[in-house]
Amino acid sequence: MENDKGGARLPPTVVALGAVSLLNDVAGDMIHPLLPAFIAAIGGGPEILGLIEGVADAASSLLQLASGYLADRIGRLKALTFVGYAIAAVARPLLALAGAWWQVLAIRFCDRVGKGIRGAPRDRLLADVTPPSARGRSYGFHRAMDHGGALVGPVVAYLLLATHFGTREVFAWTALPGIASLFLLARSVREPGARKRSAAGVEVGIPNAPAYRKFLFAVFLFTLGCASDGFLLWRAAEIGIPTVFAPLLWLVLAAVQTASSTYGGALSDRLGRRKLIVSGWLVYGVVYAGFAFASKPWEIWTLFAAYGLFYGLSEAAERALVVDLVAFEWRGRALGAYHASVGIALLPASVVFGVVYQALGASAAFLMGAGFALLAVLVLPRDLEMPPAQVSLTAGRA
Repeated sequence: MENDKGGARLPPTVVALGAVSLLNDVAGDMIHPLLPAFIAAIGGGPEILGLIEGVADAASSLLQLASGYLADRIGRLKALTFVGYAIAAVARPLLALAGAWWQVLAIRFCDRVGKGIRGAPRDRLLADVTPPSARGRSYGFHRAMDHGGALVGPVVAYLLLATHFGTREVFAWTALPGIASLFLLARSVREPGARKRSAAGVEVGIPNAPAYRKFLFAVFLFTLGCASDGFLLWRAAEIGIPTVFAPLLWLVLAAVQTASSTYGGALSDRLGRRKLIVSGWLVYGVVYAGFAFASKPWEIWTLFAAYGLFYGLSEAAERALVVDLVAFEWRGRALGAYHASVGIALLPASVVFGVVYQALGASAAFLMGAGFALLAVLVLPRDLEMPPAQVSLTAGRA
């Protein structure tokens, strides 16, 4: 393993997992911009789109708990991660054959099942191969590569469409980056010591660590104010940005996410996780308040860029803090519960946001989201940094 210095190179497994995530998300983001129109073309409406995405996301969130438990109980983090990516890689191209909305639902369900299976084991593997002093940078790099897929995927889809491929053919082409991600994972990812964990004493549930549970509550509260990012595009259209520019807004967001994630994670290693999380959540609140009062197109472009900074500041710091706050043997379950709490909170968040948006207008809905962010900052405990003794302990076991 690399020596425990903040400026040391990231472990090869971290780099490989980042590349795997990039390829996987290229495939996923070749589909996302085309899915609403495809569902409409085969007879579905907005309510069908909402049902498909809601069921798929719920499945992913709930499976995070089970996959986190398996990660701690049986180990074999690489194998579990591979299975999750493989299910998604096989499912996505099947959209090319779908002729009814329920078939799209089944395929998207399988895709998100793959995400639910791989999330916690992959994040635990990232923690296990990384020194504590570089943990934030490791997660930040992985998030940057993940967001890179949102840059590349839509461009690839556009180029295929521009060269007279149809939507179904674009879906079929997602098999290529999916297979490449599996090959890279199999050849380049190494699990430390290929160790297996004993089934004895591995409890079902979340860690009984007070600081972790308080943090999880704050994350859940914050996420209740996080509506689907589709509402940002809806607001942009209201302000007067033509639909043709919507993909460019998304590229601006993805570019800032990609550029800021590694640096934000590394900054959390030096300044502390809580400072970065609070900064990110406050940026989120300011951005949502900005969407509430925006009236000019240039303001929307600026807000989309600032919104990307929220991800760069907070995503890696949150994951690294989860690992910081729990014992080594609880990492998988802790990460699984973290992902599940975010996913579960997102379901009512979007529904409530949409109801408020419809009934009271955009300003009320976005200010509500900003209010949840501020409340979560106030609830977030102050004593969340990992004590020096635990740093030494985890450094010896990572």
